[in-house]
Amino acid sequence: MTRRRIDASHVIAYQDGGHRYLKDGVVVTEGNEIIHVGSQGSWQEPVEETIDASGMVVTPGFINTHAHLADSPLDKSFVEDMGRRQFYLSGLFEYLPVRSQAMDEEAARAGLAFSMAELLRTGTTTVMEIGFHGEEAVRQAEQVGMRLYMGLGYRSGRWYTDDGKEVKYAWDEESGLRGMERAVRFIEEHDGAQNGRVKGFLSPLQVDTCTEDLLRKSRSAATSMGVPLALHTSQSVNEFQEITRRHGVTPIEWLRDIGFLGPDVILGHAIVVAPGTWSNWSGDDPGILADTGANVAHCVWVFARRGMAMESFARYLARGVNMTLGTDTCPQSMIEGLRYTAVVSKLVDRQTEVATAGDVFTAATLGGAKALGRDDLGRIAPGAKADLLLWKGDSLFMTPLRDPIRNIVYSAAAEDLDTVLIDGEVRMRGREIPGVDLAALTRDLQAAGERMWANVHRGDWAGRSIDELAPQTFPAWLG
Repeated sequence: MTRRRIDASHVIAYQDGGHRYLKDGVVVTEGNEIIHVGSQGSWQEPVEETIDASGMVVTPGFINTHAHLADSPLDKSFVEDMGRRQFYLSGLFEYLPVRSQAMDEEAARAGLAFSMAELLRTGTTTVMEIGFHGEEAVRQAEQVGMRLYMGLGYRSGRWYTDDGKEVKYAWDEESGLRGMERAVRFIEEHDGAQNGRVKGFLSPLQVDTCTEDLLRKSRSAATSMGVPLALHTSQSVNEFQEITRRHGVTPIEWLRDIGFLGPDVILGHAIVVAPGTWSNWSGDDPGILADTGANVAHCVWVFARRGMAMESFARYLARGVNMTLGTDTCPQSMIEGLRYTAVVSKLVDRQTEVATAGDVFTAATLGGAKALGRDDLGRIAPGAKADLLLWKGDSLFMTPLRDPIRNIVYSAAAEDLDTVLIDGEVRMRGREIPGVDLAALTRDLQAAGERMWANVHRGDWAGRSIDELAPQTFPAWLG
């Protein structure tokens, strides 16, 4: 096993249960693990390779707890600035079905390949992918060495609109049960692959598209298999109103009542809750999450781009909820996720000393590790996996540097991330990803987008073209 030493000017190490700032530190890895962290001069044994990270910042890799890698890149030039008021700004009921039906399998492959590179170049070293292309996701993760948690999605029904005014549901309970069986088989076949980098989780898709029976069976299967359990919950006003209509309680109250919640559950997005201005209901949903130990995958940008905000990230933390971060949509950048999470929470609370750089960085690292039940991820400590990020400290965006985490959260750009190690292997160096042709990835994604745009009318309730569904920002040039 290769023993590698990293000499860095700044290290975000782990000590006494939390991150600690180590100036002029050394990190030593052997194989896929960290074996030593300390001050310069604390390691005297020989190594096979030394990385001179003078002037650089070494941090743990980010854990992205909510992603849809096959299709999110195709949100670009399509869903921004759009959203009917009948759906309370959400694009779930009109734009998501259109995109899904207009995409082909080649587009999904292009999206996955593009996404893996995008994740790597913006600091994600562990990703939870919720989707339908498990085999291809595993193959693409192997290409770049990504640590992948894969959950095949399944549900008892689907939402749709046939008039652009009302959300309706088409039910097929047997399809949901068959989907769960496929998801279980996938985990049995792939969990532990690629030297343990591939793991599985169960992902019934949405609280409003799953029957109580399917959720109870999913809860039982996850417990039996010892895998995480993820569910989209409280992600739209329409969904919240639908669950309260069916059951007379909030989605989170209902999940508690049926025994679904627990420390192994990751809820995306838990944003329309009681109390809150979006729900206009009384209650204590964040308290239920804290009391049950359930985790929240907060994906700030997918809501912020439509004018919605969690109320608020800082209040969930104060209540004791374990918060994690995901990307969900494009851009799939945890760097931007850190920044928007901090800033939007400050705006909502009208306070600057909440949702600090430390809070959001911890959510992107230790919070995600806790949700996955992994004390070997999200930290730089002996015994942890060698998933490391090396940031330029003297770049245009990172200079001047005194507090590395504040600089990363509030100022860094993707170009400041120079080197990425996953499982002890250098997967990006000098922003180059070995074996990945970025130009080919972008060409394939462009072609996929053009095919999708030509076919959006097939899945739209009114048969509209791309220019009717998502008009160009400015009129066409005449002349």
